[in-house]
Amino acid sequence: MFSAVSLNIMHQITGFLLEPVVWALLFFLLLALYESGLALGERLGGIQRLVQRGDQALLMEMGKRRIERADFITRIAPMLGLMGTLIPLGPGLAALGDGELTVLTTAITVAFDTTVIGLLAGIVGFVLGRVRRRWYDKAMAQFSGDKYE
Repeated sequence: MFSAVSLNIMHQITGFLLEPVVWALLFFLLLALYESGLALGERLGGIQRLVQRGDQALLMEMGKRRIERADFITRIAPMLGLMGTLIPLGPGLAALGDGELTVLTTAITVAFDTTVIGLLAGIVGFVLGRVRRRWYDKAMAQFSGDKYE
């Protein structure tokens, strides 16, 4: 079915991926926190200042860019969390077969931690994206004189 060489290569590749996945998850968590700070500034008057200045083009561009970044966090962070879950489980289950419970417990701990971090960053990104859409839609409606509820 599969040669031992191809399975070994595949196992080596996934083993090398865990470290970059963990670093990427930490990056996305920090990015979500940074975006939360930016959103606070937007809410406390950043968007309204652009409306008062009458800079509709800048408002549209900034809104599009920030909403896309929140959507990017929403989609990628949970995927990385899933990768971080699955990668250590292979060696962990193999260690269970050999009776090495400490390796299994470490693998499961890493799996759960990466899942939680990925979901946390994804939730923050989702909430930011939804809230920002509402804020920017309301601001754009002010340019056209529409009432926005």
